[in-house]
Amino acid sequence: MGENVPVRCPACRRAHAYAPPVYPCACGAPVVPPVLRGAPAEPIVHRTWTDAWVTVRCTACGRQGQWPQPELGCPCGTVLRVPVRPVSSAVPPGGRTGSGPSSGPTAATTGVSTVPAPAHIPLPRTAAVPRPSFTPVTIRTARDAVTAAALYLRWLGFRDVVQPEEPAAPSTLAAMGIDLRGPGLIAQVDPTTRPVSLRAVECLWLNGLAATAVSVHFSLAGYEETARARADGLRLPLFVMDLTGTPQPVNSAADELVARGA
Repeated sequence: MGENVPVRCPACRRAHAYAPPVYPCACGAPVVPPVLRGAPAEPIVHRTWTDAWVTVRCTACGRQGQWPQPELGCPCGTVLRVPVRPVSSAVPPGGRTGSGPSSGPTAATTGVSTVPAPAHIPLPRTAAVPRPSFTPVTIRTARDAVTAAALYLRWLGFRDVVQPEEPAAPSTLAAMGIDLRGPGLIAQVDPTTRPVSLRAVECLWLNGLAATAVSVHFSLAGYEETARARADGLRLPLFVMDLTGTPQPVNSAADELVARGA
């Protein structure tokens, strides 16, 4: 992680110590988005794939690459866009310039949506779960989102997490939108820019109940209020993912799953 930078939420005035993520340049050197110290963070009301990426120059070789815009979720429910110094104002290290690891995000979907952030207060961990730090996968496509969720579920301790093949019958779980499955587990990943609906949460819970499995939901665009309320009542873990591929718990059931593991 990068050096901590103070960020204040303009909605609740809460101060945070934010550490920008570190990415690997093609040359092998670490790349950290140059966060502007003292610049006010902006609440994200609408999200698009285009403005979710920033250009960052590698200080080792001078390459310019596209990386996820730094974001911070405040416990008050506001998602903050952390400002980054434009690459044009950065001083090149003297190395060559060129394309970064990619020419930009390839969106699996397009559109604009309101992105709710986790509004709950995380529960304290009652028991430590020995596991290494989670290594995320940058999300540029819908497949990346499914891969990131699968890696996170394996990190939690679920075994043999796979994406089912195309079902032969429309009544199977995969046909209902179940993107991941493992022993005692079914999970759904919604990579669209629309908040997850109440019906999607209830369908996932019913499938988990029928299969005697833990149901887990991942989303890039958050959840409708009715969906979150229903998930709370059903004790169904909900997670949101940013474009760095790091899931964040949305409700207490998700907090408990992270604390205890699979």
